[in-house]
Amino acid sequence: MTNIFVAMSQAPKREFRGAWLHTVFQGQYARQTTAENQAYLRNVLDSLKMAGINAIIFQVRPQADAFYKSALEPWSQFLSGTSGKAPNPEWDPLEFIIAESHARGMELHAWLNPYRASTSKTDKFPRSHIYSKHPERFVTYDGKIYFDPGIPENRKFICKVVKDIVTRYDVDAIHMDDYFYPYPSGKKAFPDSKSYKRYGKKKDIGDWRRENVNRLIEELHRTITEAKPWVRLGISPFGIWRNKSSDPRGSDTNGLQNYDALYADVLLWTKNGWVDYMMPQLYWELEHKAASTQVLAAWWNANANGRHMYFGQSIKTTMDKADTAPTGNPTQLDHKIRLSRSLQNVQGNCWWPGYEIVNNYKGIADSLAQHQQRTMALVPSYPWIDSIAPEEVKSLKLAKSDGHRQLKWKRRSTSDKMQEQKAFVVYRFAKGTKADIGDASAIVAVTYGTEYRIPDNQHGTFTYTVTALDRANNESRKGESITVDL
Repeated sequence: MTNIFVAMSQAPKREFRGAWLHTVFQGQYARQTTAENQAYLRNVLDSLKMAGINAIIFQVRPQADAFYKSALEPWSQFLSGTSGKAPNPEWDPLEFIIAESHARGMELHAWLNPYRASTSKTDKFPRSHIYSKHPERFVTYDGKIYFDPGIPENRKFICKVVKDIVTRYDVDAIHMDDYFYPYPSGKKAFPDSKSYKRYGKKKDIGDWRRENVNRLIEELHRTITEAKPWVRLGISPFGIWRNKSSDPRGSDTNGLQNYDALYADVLLWTKNGWVDYMMPQLYWELEHKAASTQVLAAWWNANANGRHMYFGQSIKTTMDKADTAPTGNPTQLDHKIRLSRSLQNVQGNCWWPGYEIVNNYKGIADSLAQHQQRTMALVPSYPWIDSIAPEEVKSLKLAKSDGHRQLKWKRRSTSDKMQEQKAFVVYRFAKGTKADIGDASAIVAVTYGTEYRIPDNQHGTFTYTVTALDRANNESRKGESITVDL
């Protein structure tokens, strides 16, 4: 693997650089006022932007509740302190973080936990909660309450929640993580005998449970596609599908298996085109004896099934573990990123938890900003959703506003929502430099607006080129250019 340490002139122009922002068990949201929460999230987004992050994965449904205004589920206790109680003054965190992320040129993926309804034995449900209305559709396991995945009405309800989000909010994707059937707790059996007796039809119980989750993913894909076909569905599963000892197609690992323990046949979902990206959680160190990230990275690369593959990375494991390769790096950060970039079917990484980048844990934010992600990157495009480039930018001009120099242009109107000019990429080329929009180092901004403020300290002759991105992240082919003397 030593070839991955060959110096690169620049990072890729297209690369997913995500950060998970979880809200479950995050007490700061309930402690802070509305104004403090908004200021806090702005600071979080600014910090992530400086580190090169281009996609925010924000947890909006921790446990059948909502970090947004919903007629289907109650306000989250992690937002207001009490389930069902609105924040005061009332605000909509999802609406807010979409606007603030897009204002910084970053995508916003709405993260939902599908089946979990409680995280503690002491959780109390308001009358508006689905559990209060239909307790018969839930089961208790290891002291927590879950939707029974075997009951069809529960799949319909989860799809209804997703449709509500997708139709009312300008999200770029719906995201779900590794919690499908819950992680096993000792020798306790998951208590779904009633639904199995009614719906299992004498199938093997493991096959039946996997079928339940498969149906949910297929129905979610259909729900999203029918509402807004450009909104993606992404899954972040546990890092092992199956071990080779259980299945010759599996990885050379020895750990808990998605297929057998969580009943998540994640390979089937990409094979059938039900998901747009897979983000396996490779939270181990590179040389872990039972689950080597190096081994698993190669395995997932070989099993991408034509969909995007991003790696979920643990910040603490990455920064706490020294690189044993002969590189002299004190952490595994550089090695892991270069490894992902060396694999043909892998298009990026996502960091857990994103708050640790904000905290600059062991210098990760500094390293990303100064080295691995020192140039900006565009989120990869999704050709199976749409592969047609949007129209070029028009009417690019230099203007002055409040004494500052700005580039301004017009957004082209179209009746085709897929081809809408969602965002714009601004490139800057010094005099005598070839204007090549394939050069990531020339990107100075990604914006959802139609203007770019030129830094006041920028002087000289430059050519600026502005291209458009559509809903599937296709980029216009040439862009509109203007040469200015500053």
